[in-house]
Amino acid sequence: MVTNVTQSLEPIRFDAALAANVNFSVDADWTTGLPVLTGRKMMLRELVKSDALSLLSMLKSEEVAKFISPPPTTPDGFERFIAWAQREREAGNQFTFGMVPEGCEHAVGLVQVRAIAPRFSVAEWGFAVGSAFWGTGMFLASARMTLDFAFQHTSVNRLEARAVVQNARGNGALRKLGAVQEGVLRGSLLKDGKHLDQIMWSILSQDWFQAKAVWSAVLQ
Repeated sequence: MVTNVTQSLEPIRFDAALAANVNFSVDADWTTGLPVLTGRKMMLRELVKSDALSLLSMLKSEEVAKFISPPPTTPDGFERFIAWAQREREAGNQFTFGMVPEGCEHAVGLVQVRAIAPRFSVAEWGFAVGSAFWGTGMFLASARMTLDFAFQHTSVNRLEARAVVQNARGNGALRKLGAVQEGVLRGSLLKDGKHLDQIMWSILSQDWFQAKAVWSAVLQ
């Protein structure tokens, strides 16, 4: 599927200091390592150190970083982020997949799910991918694969996402994925010295599996 949506949904937690050092109980042992999830002409896998240069190149542009937390500005910074993501995955606090298109060796974007309640019952998710891959369908494919993994292999009941009000394409993408708009969080994102309003979106486990059942019936 090809879609002209923006591939940046905040927040992405690039700063390790923002994460709480808390262990959560989860249903599946993905804490020992993330599986490779294969889709049409792309795959999701755990980030590795050699992804640092590619991620720096893809995510440093103004158009990509416009609506997400400031990404690292050096290869070393991304290497530290990748190492932190692996430690946090081992602790059961979050997982981060790298988006790797067919024919590429390195990640060109990432998708992150971060627990924000005990026992991983509520989590927050966000995405970022290089603008060269906008409009290819990679975002929606990655989002659906990640949602399916989260609802099947963690204890999450509710996934939340925030998108700046002005990010019309990002909000449209969340709606397309079946998320429900719950309200506006006033001044909830500090970006370039300005406090921006964000729309809060959510999707529940039962909603996801009901929607998936409908898709499966249509495809049969």
